[in-house]
Amino acid sequence: MFVILRSVMRRSRAHLLAIAGFVGSLTIVGAQVLSARQTSSLVIAGATLIDGRGGPPVRDAVVVITDGRITTVGPASAVAPLSASTQIDANGKFIIPGLIDTNVHLSLYGGAAERYETLVRYYSREREIVLEAAQLQLKHGVTTVRDSYGLLPALVAVRDAIAAGRTIGPRILAAGNIVGWGGPYSVSFSLIREQALTLFQEQVNDEVAQGVGEDLVDMDPEELRTAIRAYLDKGPDFIKYGGTAHFARPSLIGFSPEAQRVIVEEAHGRGKVAETHATTADGLRLAVEAGIDLIQHPEMLGNKALPDALVQAIVQKKIVCSMLASTMTGDAWKKHVKDREEAEKKRTEQEKRGERPSRPRTSAEQRQREADEGVGLEMRRRNAQTLIKAGAVVTIGTDNYWAAAPELSRTRKPETQDHGIGSILAIEGLVELGMTPGQAIVAATQNGAIAARGIDQFGTIEVGKRADLLILDADPLADIHNLRKLSHVIRDGHVIDRDKLPEYRVLSVGRTSSSDPSSVR
Repeated sequence: MFVILRSVMRRSRAHLLAIAGFVGSLTIVGAQVLSARQTSSLVIAGATLIDGRGGPPVRDAVVVITDGRITTVGPASAVAPLSASTQIDANGKFIIPGLIDTNVHLSLYGGAAERYETLVRYYSREREIVLEAAQLQLKHGVTTVRDSYGLLPALVAVRDAIAAGRTIGPRILAAGNIVGWGGPYSVSFSLIREQALTLFQEQVNDEVAQGVGEDLVDMDPEELRTAIRAYLDKGPDFIKYGGTAHFARPSLIGFSPEAQRVIVEEAHGRGKVAETHATTADGLRLAVEAGIDLIQHPEMLGNKALPDALVQAIVQKKIVCSMLASTMTGDAWKKHVKDREEAEKKRTEQEKRGERPSRPRTSAEQRQREADEGVGLEMRRRNAQTLIKAGAVVTIGTDNYWAAAPELSRTRKPETQDHGIGSILAIEGLVELGMTPGQAIVAATQNGAIAARGIDQFGTIEVGKRADLLILDADPLADIHNLRKLSHVIRDGHVIDRDKLPEYRVLSVGRTSSSDPSSVR
C-alpha cells in the first residue's frame, strides 16, 4: 500500500465557529501526517528519469526516498538492491520534479459584479478557500506555489499548517500585498476612487494592504525603510512592489529610484526575493537598476516592444522572468486570431458601406481599434519570444485566480487561469513560444526553485533534496502535453491521493452543498 495522506476534518454545527473548526481540523490531520513521516521510505524503480537540470534522461532509473528526502538516484545498474516500506514499479513511466508556479492567487481578494458578490458571501471562509486552491494546484502536480497578491493572514495560516504537517498541500510562499498599491478597490490596483466605497470594500482594502499600500509612495526613504521592515515582520516570504501602477494605461511610475533601492535592500537584508510588477519599459528599467531578482510578466508592456538594452540587462543579471504564458498561447491565442480576423472583416465591410468617419481617429478611437485587433497581446507574445531566444531565466507565473462562485456565475471563466490546469497550460505554452519540452520542464522546475530561493532544497531530482516529484505515464520530452498523463504526485516523500483533492470544495466546480463552512470531510 502506498502512504496516502488523508484529511479528517470535523463537522461543526455552529456557523460562528467556522474558522476555529477549520483550524482544529488541520490539527487532527497533523497527527496522521506526522506519524507517516516518522516511518517514510520509498523506492521508485524502472522509470526514465528527467531530473529537471536539462541533461539527457536516465533510463531504468531508481529513486530512493527516506524521511522526505532523496537519498539515492541513478541508473539501476549503479544502485545496490534496496528495500523500503513502499515500492513503486514505474517501468515504462517517467519521473520529473514537482512543478512550480511562481505567480498564483489562492485567496479571494477582489473583483466586480459576481466576483464581488462571491467575496462578500465567502469572505469568512478565506482560509478554506486558500487551502482549496492550493490542493487544486497539487492535484495537477504543482508542488510549490508563490502567491504574489492576496490576503496575507489567510495565506500565512495555511502556509504554516501545510509546512507543519497539519494538512496536505503544496509548499506555499506568499507576498501578501503588492507594496505601494492599495487593496483591490483602489486607484492603483483597479482605478477605483475610495470616495464611493462601501465599508466592506474599505475593510478589504486594509486587510490586503497590511500597512504597505498607496501611502508608501509619499514617504521619504527612511520612513519607507521602517514601513517595509514592519511589513516583513508580518511574515511574507518575498516582497513584490509596484514599479508602476497595475494596468498599462495609465501606468505611472510607482517609486523613485532611491525608494526602489530601499525596498530591494530591505528584502535582501532578510534573505528574501524582491520582485516587481512594472508595465512600462522605463518603469521596468528602474526596477532592474534597483537590483530586483524577478519580474512578473516582463513581456507585458502594453503595445511596446522590450528595448534591446533592457533585454540584455535582464539576461546578464539573470533576473527571473515569470511569464504569463497561458493567456497568449493555446486556446487563448486561437481565440485572439479568430477575433482579430472578425474585427478586420467588420472594419472592411464598414468602410465599403461608407460607415467609417472620414475624419482622423481620436487617440481613444485608435486605442480601441488596437484593443479590438489584439495589438497588445501580439506584442506580449513577441516580447516573450524575445526573452526566450535571448536566453533569459524563464519560469511560469500564471496569475491563476478564483472566478465567481458557481451559483453566482452566468458563464465559466476560461481554464487558462484555473488553479492547477492553468499551470499545465502555461508550461505547454512555453513550448509554443519556442522552448523545447526539456527547456519548458527546466523552466517549471529548476528555474521555479531559483525564483523561490529554494534551489538547494527542491526543484531538481538530486540526492539531499526534498522529494517533490511526479510520475507520468508518457514521455513529456516527446510531447509536453504528456504532463497531463499524471500517474503519481509525491510531495515531501509521500504519495498523494489525487482523487481526494481538493478535500473540501467551497468554490471549485463540484462544490458540495452545505450551509456549515466547517463541514469539511
